[in-house]
Amino acid sequence: MAAVAESAALSRTPLAEWHAANRGRLVDFAGWSMPVQYGSIVEEHHATRRGVGLFDVSHMGRFHVAGADSGALLDRLLSRGVSRMPVGRIRYALVCNDAGGVLDDVLAWRRGDDDFSLVVNASNRDKLWAWFTQHAAAADATLKDETIATAMIAVQGPEAVATVVEMADSNIATMKYYTGGDATVGGVACRVSRTGYTGEDGYELVCDAAAATGLWESLVAAGGKPCGLASRDTLRLEAAMPLYGHELDEDHTPLEAGLDFAVQLLAKDGSPRDFIGGDALRTASVGEPASVRIGLQVDSRRPPREGYAVLHEGAACGHVTSGTASPTLGTMIAMASVTPAAAEAASGLSVEIRGANAGATLTPLPFYRRA
Repeated sequence: MAAVAESAALSRTPLAEWHAANRGRLVDFAGWSMPVQYGSIVEEHHATRRGVGLFDVSHMGRFHVAGADSGALLDRLLSRGVSRMPVGRIRYALVCNDAGGVLDDVLAWRRGDDDFSLVVNASNRDKLWAWFTQHAAAADATLKDETIATAMIAVQGPEAVATVVEMADSNIATMKYYTGGDATVGGVACRVSRTGYTGEDGYELVCDAAAATGLWESLVAAGGKPCGLASRDTLRLEAAMPLYGHELDEDHTPLEAGLDFAVQLLAKDGSPRDFIGGDALRTASVGEPASVRIGLQVDSRRPPREGYAVLHEGAACGHVTSGTASPTLGTMIAMASVTPAAAEAASGLSVEIRGANAGATLTPLPFYRRA
């Protein structure tokens, strides 16, 4: 197993030339040249909420883990057990350090008895590759980084399923949420998962890098609208999906981020489940957390941004982790990390925006939920 190669130049996805030729505004994102938008961010956002949005997410890390010890290895490294999932099932989980801090959040897909695929964040790919390699050294497991050899396209929106099904050689409409399988889409062999990061239904398609442009163009011809990272961020924020480096980091536990559902502390027999960070999280689960993730609607004409102070009765109680002007709701929204007392406050909350305090109202998460 070789570590991921470092490069001073920005990495490019297999679709980079298409983005550049079609008005994609390219920016540096986690060391990758990625389209932040093609035109109007709001139009791309609405296209995904109302029709079909296409996202190049090839920068996300894709690892393959196989071998007799692969399931046991992942059970040890992930906050939820995956070795006994039915084949085809996909599970959201955290990779934690010994103190219970979050190294990354990942999707784990059981593709066979001793065959797993993982999707990890682009910014954490090198870190996780080193972490997984370290812990796999004595295991009967083979790790392969498939990121460069493949492409990944997210097809999201209320019309996404019908669009992809029409292009597929099998009835993937029967595929349940958070499951996956193999299919040919637009004449291209794909690994198809019914997952996403927008709050909408849809699929994520993984194919060989050489076939990516043809598949992308077929999806565009079928009515999909190319969308950039900016609208992907407003969509995931409306759906209250955490983003690593904002709601998640190594200094905070997944319990503080409200991700209790993704932490399996006990085995089925009631005994403590053995995974890295498990002891620290079991201890944390019986006490009051240091911070809590909340949702806020903010009375301001300016969007609340990451790092802005959140106040309760004029005293600092936390900070904004993600904020934006919500195109769907027509209001300013934010997720914030605050003290438990502030998370229960019925009133008196505000966000400091450029020296002025804007009133804020606690709002249940997610801000938006599809019908």
